[in-house]
Amino acid sequence: MSRECSLLLPRVCAALADPRHPGSDDTCLEKLLDWFRLLTEHGHAVKLLQDNPCLTEFITSVLALPEPSPSILSFTLRLAGRLASSEACFQYLQQEKLLLRLFGQDGPLTSTLWDDASVRSGWVKGVHNMVCHQPALRFLCNGGGMDVIFALQGDPSLFVASAASQLLVHVLILSVESETTTPLSTKDCDWPECAQIIIKHIEDSLRSSCASHIEQSLKLLTTLFGRCRAKWTEVLWLSIAKQIESFLTEEAVQAQPMLANLLLHMAWSPVFYESEGSFWALVTSALQHLAPVQAGPLAVGILKFYKCPQDVRIPALTVLLQPLDCILRAASQPLEYAGLLDESVSDPTAVESLLSSKSSCANLLCQTLAHLKELLSWIHLPVDLPYGSLLRSLITILQFCNGFLSPVSPLGSAISRSLINSFRVQRSALDVLAALSKQKGCDTLIGSVFDVLLAYLESPNTNPTVLKKTFQATSKWLVHLQELSCSNSQRQQTEKILEGVFLVLQKRLCSPCWEVRDSSLEFLTDMIKCLRDQDEFRQSLLSSEVPRLTENLLKDPESYVRASAVTAVGHLAFITSFAPESPVIGNQYNKENTVAKLQEILSTDPEGFPRRAVINIFTEWQRQSCTGQLEDAEQFVSRVIQTVERDLDWEVRLGGLELAQVFCNQTSCPPELPECPYAPASSAVTGSIHRDEMLQRICQAKLFSFLFRSLCDCDKPVGQRALDILIGLRSMFYPMNDLLEASRGKDSPAGPSIAWLQRTLRQGSLAQNFPTDGVDFQDPESMMLALAIIDLEELHDELSRSSDHVQTSPQSLLQDILATVGSIEENEADCY
Repeated sequence: MSRECSLLLPRVCAALADPRHPGSDDTCLEKLLDWFRLLTEHGHAVKLLQDNPCLTEFITSVLALPEPSPSILSFTLRLAGRLASSEACFQYLQQEKLLLRLFGQDGPLTSTLWDDASVRSGWVKGVHNMVCHQPALRFLCNGGGMDVIFALQGDPSLFVASAASQLLVHVLILSVESETTTPLSTKDCDWPECAQIIIKHIEDSLRSSCASHIEQSLKLLTTLFGRCRAKWTEVLWLSIAKQIESFLTEEAVQAQPMLANLLLHMAWSPVFYESEGSFWALVTSALQHLAPVQAGPLAVGILKFYKCPQDVRIPALTVLLQPLDCILRAASQPLEYAGLLDESVSDPTAVESLLSSKSSCANLLCQTLAHLKELLSWIHLPVDLPYGSLLRSLITILQFCNGFLSPVSPLGSAISRSLINSFRVQRSALDVLAALSKQKGCDTLIGSVFDVLLAYLESPNTNPTVLKKTFQATSKWLVHLQELSCSNSQRQQTEKILEGVFLVLQKRLCSPCWEVRDSSLEFLTDMIKCLRDQDEFRQSLLSSEVPRLTENLLKDPESYVRASAVTAVGHLAFITSFAPESPVIGNQYNKENTVAKLQEILSTDPEGFPRRAVINIFTEWQRQSCTGQLEDAEQFVSRVIQTVERDLDWEVRLGGLELAQVFCNQTSCPPELPECPYAPASSAVTGSIHRDEMLQRICQAKLFSFLFRSLCDCDKPVGQRALDILIGLRSMFYPMNDLLEASRGKDSPAGPSIAWLQRTLRQGSLAQNFPTDGVDFQDPESMMLALAIIDLEELHDELSRSSDHVQTSPQSLLQDILATVGSIEENEADCY
């Protein structure tokens, strides 16, 4: 602790304990506790108390108050617990009779302040901090503290109840691991005293007829088995396993939702997954008996676990697919297609009942589809999925949702009524449909897939968020379609589908709803990114009205749409302007026209989103080496940078720096020198010539002025990015052994102006006048000298420091607390 803080701390303690002063802000008290936590780490709590007796006096003063503030009392309990985490401090506070008055029956437990949840929370957190050694364990067990914690498990405050459960787990683990001399076993189990109390409470609660008590113990066990993987947890489990297993068959028990979570936490512990089969038999039983809504999360969680036995994995997958199997079987009567499953693990009537009810049908399907989406995202699936039947069930769901399917079975009719216009189910089904585009075994249904996708794209009743999902799924299936287009018949199918897609897209680009126009442009961009090299795609795109409509949307009244139009136009240019075989489709699509329109948006658009989109497109063009087709790359970059550096949007300026970085990278590795700069040059002369040319190009693009100005930007990310680029340039121009020699050039004619520049840069965003006359940023020699002389590492350290490092220091925190409670007479309150 610094001397300044040690002088302020007694005044802070006195102010906090004074009831005449208003209570300090809770955020400040939390920060103060964090500071004390740092001070007491590594066994320094004793020294803290010895050097600062005001802390003990503060605790005594708060306890002496007839009615302290709840927030101050809560703070005091947590502070005392933190101090007592050291065994020596615990003994000292015990001798002073403070711990009994804080955490015993003589403390807040019996006062009216206990009704305040913050006091109860402070008590639990204080005890949790304190119980780190055996004396604290004995104090807790012998002083009646365990009964208080048991009662707090059912506290009306969820935060207090959760903290109490966490505390019991902490106490049980500490008791067993610190007080057990010989390993516990099922045959000879002698639990320590504190552990005995907790285990008896768990057993009694599980045998209780009170659902809340059962629920509390199951939550406690879930936390325990998730946190502790010691062998003794198996001993505990075997004593309660029969009781927990009985919950699976007792339908009246409300604790079933917690059972799935408990089993999942246990499955990740080697104590249980390496057992000889009893645990996995219980998991299989749970899959059979739990309600579908609880069995689904258990099934997908088990499937994630790569050590799950195969005879458990199969029923887990069966449970997961059962709702979709019911959908497929209900779609037609008699059944036209095979279902997903040969047999059921659990009673199918439970799933059918949920699907027949409007209130539960969408919830069950959304949960199932979310689990399937997660399953399909894995690189290595733990099981083989019946992709064809799965795809058919998804098509059926989507047809139910938009009313395109008229089932004849009673169950199908009930499902259809429940799902009609269900946007949630539509979005979930389209997500899974998109994921299935990467899987084998779905090719025979590709025509049906596009039938339903185009129906959604064309329907005026399609919700905008559903339409966005439809676009995303269509884009993925179009990519898959192109991969299949090898025969004439498949190419004809592709052309027909693309023709339908672009006809719909033309209509959607003219929608009165801006969200639809925006989604349509994003869809177009995605297609171009993935399919621009495909002849069928380019021909269909250019023969449609889509390019013209897209350019029209550059003037859309909605800024989000203008931004998406910029991105789409920028990617269209790869086909209309920059491709070697770019077609001549009218003067409006020439390179110069496109660049002029985008530069106008960058200069004049009042909203930031379109301007950000323009700089991102220009950067992408530079990255793809397209700007050389427009004019000299240096001139293009220079003109863009001069516009960007005046922009008020920091993300636009940051985008300009990204463009500068790409330009520098390409300048340092031109096509004629593919191995530069890492491969050794053929001669020192060649390397020197190349560095001179590179430096000349960067100066011509006027990048140095932009980079050095950006170091003084008021937005830190801009300054940090500029500094990274300058450090990279210095490493290119100056090998390590040359830097020291170059830094001696301070006596050159440019030396004073560079020194002035360095003084300005040290002021950072506070710099008032950036040097423009004295420094020639386009002079290669001056810029080489600047890179050598200016201490970029010092600037890096300054920019890396938190902008509020002074205000968040412990000293400032103590001053703020004094200012808040009114103890500083002068007007010294920090405002941050």
